[in-house]
Amino acid sequence: MVKAALAQINATVGDLAGNARLLAAAARQAYRLGARLVVAPELALAGYPPEDLLLRPAFMQACADTLAALAAELADCSGLHLVVGHPHQFGSRGDVRSKSHAVQTRFNAASVLSGGRVVGTYCKRELPNYQVFDERRYFASGRDVGLPALVVDIEGLRVGLLICEDAWFDEPAQAALAAGAELLCVINASPFHIDKAEEREARMADRARTTGLPLLYSHLVGGQDEVVFDGASFALDAAGHITARAPAFQPALLLLDIGADRVPRGSIAEVPEVEAQAWQALVIGVRDYLGKNGFPGAIIGLSGGIDSALVLAVAVDALGADKVHAVMMPSRYTADISWIDARDMARRLGVRYDEIAIDPMFQAFRSALAPQFGGRAEDTTEENLQARIRGTLLMALSNKLGSIVLTTGNKSEMATGYCTLYGDMAGGFAVIKDVAKTLVYRLAEWKNRQPSLRADGSVGPVIPERIITRPPSAELRPDQTDQDSLPPYDVLDAILARYMEQDQGVDEIVAAGFDRGVVERVARLIKVNEYKRRQSPVGIRITHRGFGRDWRYPITSRFRA
Repeated sequence: MVKAALAQINATVGDLAGNARLLAAAARQAYRLGARLVVAPELALAGYPPEDLLLRPAFMQACADTLAALAAELADCSGLHLVVGHPHQFGSRGDVRSKSHAVQTRFNAASVLSGGRVVGTYCKRELPNYQVFDERRYFASGRDVGLPALVVDIEGLRVGLLICEDAWFDEPAQAALAAGAELLCVINASPFHIDKAEEREARMADRARTTGLPLLYSHLVGGQDEVVFDGASFALDAAGHITARAPAFQPALLLLDIGADRVPRGSIAEVPEVEAQAWQALVIGVRDYLGKNGFPGAIIGLSGGIDSALVLAVAVDALGADKVHAVMMPSRYTADISWIDARDMARRLGVRYDEIAIDPMFQAFRSALAPQFGGRAEDTTEENLQARIRGTLLMALSNKLGSIVLTTGNKSEMATGYCTLYGDMAGGFAVIKDVAKTLVYRLAEWKNRQPSLRADGSVGPVIPERIITRPPSAELRPDQTDQDSLPPYDVLDAILARYMEQDQGVDEIVAAGFDRGVVERVARLIKVNEYKRRQSPVGIRITHRGFGRDWRYPITSRFRA
């Protein structure tokens, strides 16, 4: 029997020494528990994705040096084989040429460390270039330059290595099988989106069945800018059945016993429900963005509405109440129930709460601009002034206190431009940028169903019920509601999912039963507000297509279909 372990670590891009410490600690812990095969995630040494750091020779050299040092550090672990992902470069420039004859020596690699040295290196064959992926910008394919499959003998078990996308295609696994593999070992950094875990397991089950080989899947965990990695590493038998699974959204060491039948067996954690997946992704995204970038805390403009309430609850789960500062900025249009509910929620969560009235500043702006406006009627200009005053106050607090402003705009608003540049869009991190309004409500209701410890020691809902049930409003003019300017959110979000996430055209969406006028209006709003989204903060991606690195549309465009 061979004992193995999947080292599900939270790596940080560029922190080579820190990542190496995590890898060494996981490897030693697994070794003490009897494991002789330890499998770490894709590019775990460098962090994923390192992006244009890969273009810097100093970074590539540092990765090579750190890999060698890690191998040397584990030399005393006799019989241990650590599989670790890292960027790799063979020799000098010109040693390896791709089929296009362009010199390209960087590879997305997996090396096996044993006995104090690198005993084998495999180079990724399938390079994804869709959604958030841009690997062909940086790497050559191991297959295209003639590099072979790698199979390593570990205590009599022949283990074939694959890297992430390789396992979504048949050829790399068949190459490993042809080279004598008896077990497939796949290292991964697969960005999260809702239901991605189920999709991964289904595709890996197909791979296990087509090769007739059991499979290990080691996955990264943690937040990196806008992407989140959800962990949930797993193992399959040759029939594609789950035989072990690590917890999602937390570092873990999943121990596996591989018997004479070559089936890897271990504990099986449950896959969280959809709302729990989304919530945990938002929490880890906030925690790691602030933690890895050194921000001491977060500031949130709390309005008494559903979006800011959701962001506040996420922030407290991510950081703790002592690191969260809520600021209510009422105007003459703010309903009494808004500040009452805002105070109530801040009290339930135990965060610092302040109120700054903006009406004196608003009147000063109106007075100063009156000669320039020349008696023109009030319109969205005055509404935007209020939002921009609030944005200025929040950013001033951020500058003075060092905490980062978490913006509260959702995906539905970002799509349609129902947000104000330098106003409610002002901030450093957009927590719910990829959360549609209908999902905002689902998450708020889900959170209130969870047993949450409140600041007074009681257990109960943290979001006041009225925040969830009242009609949403920006409260920038009398009796305003969102539906004065937008279609009902269930209709809007359904159109957005089809148009933005699934690339359906207007005619196709209308054919699905939606009103043509509404569809054309929504499509136009998406197009004309691209300039706003380009200026929005980076935010957490939780769907298979968000307004971030996987949405690249021109600002200037006359295409209208």
